[in-house]
Amino acid sequence: MKLGISSCLLGTNCRYDGGHSRDRFITDMLGDYFEFVPYCPEKMIFTTPREAIRLVRTEDEDIRVKTSTENVDVTSKLVDISKQLANQIQDDDLCGFILKSKSPTCGLERVKVYASKKNAMSEKNGIGVFAKELKDKYPLLPLEEEGRLGDAWLRENFLMQIFSYKNIFEFLKNNPSAKDLVEFHTSYKYMIYAKSHQSYKELGQIVANHDKKDIKIVLEDYKHAFLNAISLKGSISNTYNVLLHLYGYFKKDISKDEKTEILDTLEEFKNEVIPLIAVIKILNLYIKRFNIEYLKTQKFLNPYPKELALRSKVEAYR
Repeated sequence: MKLGISSCLLGTNCRYDGGHSRDRFITDMLGDYFEFVPYCPEKMIFTTPREAIRLVRTEDEDIRVKTSTENVDVTSKLVDISKQLANQIQDDDLCGFILKSKSPTCGLERVKVYASKKNAMSEKNGIGVFAKELKDKYPLLPLEEEGRLGDAWLRENFLMQIFSYKNIFEFLKNNPSAKDLVEFHTSYKYMIYAKSHQSYKELGQIVANHDKKDIKIVLEDYKHAFLNAISLKGSISNTYNVLLHLYGYFKKDISKDEKTEILDTLEEFKNEVIPLIAVIKILNLYIKRFNIEYLKTQKFLNPYPKELALRSKVEAYR
């Protein structure tokens, strides 16, 4: 799996001051599961070290990129190289991208925008030039900033999105049949349900194909709806409903005490007392005990390598 990364996050000395912004979670944790493809638009057109650049709002409300001391306009250079690199992503076959926060090149949100007038207050409402190109050209590519990955909820959702993104494109490469699509969709049933009830219904209707569309059209419709669905953030309430559905598969086969224990555990998750992984482990015990093949294939239960431990924190769901 290939993951695009702002080069400085890997420890490359390409920042304006000659330093880097190495992120340990990316290099030490994600490095075991992804092949990193580094990108740094600034390094390709400027020397290192160099004068810092920043976003500036002109008097006619246009956003330009200028050097912080000499006030040299470098917008055209940065836009051109950003477009070039954005086009390259298609060839690099990426399944996601982690960008450097606050950067006038790579920041996804809340990048400082300075007023053209001296001593005017800056506003944190900008987006980096390269980040904007990525969002415009690949609106459904999983994108996140390294700073936001410190939030357990955002981190869990982002990694789930990346692995799902990879799976859908691997699936489509094999020219799947309508039957294959049903199997793929079935495996993602509860993950999608935990994201959005509306998306779950929409995807189900596409798979049902009541209008008898050609399979190529169906697959294309499914791909776009699926990518939209996995880009949504999960919630405790939706996840709790999924857990109840899973419990329903074996509730008639267990004792009253066991039912009470499981339902109490679900409530504890709902009330943010215990993490999701604690509930999943209990459910998996019963799924194996009663050999429920249908649930064994559900991506919701195993969306990514367990070693990432993304569901081990209460804060991973809200």
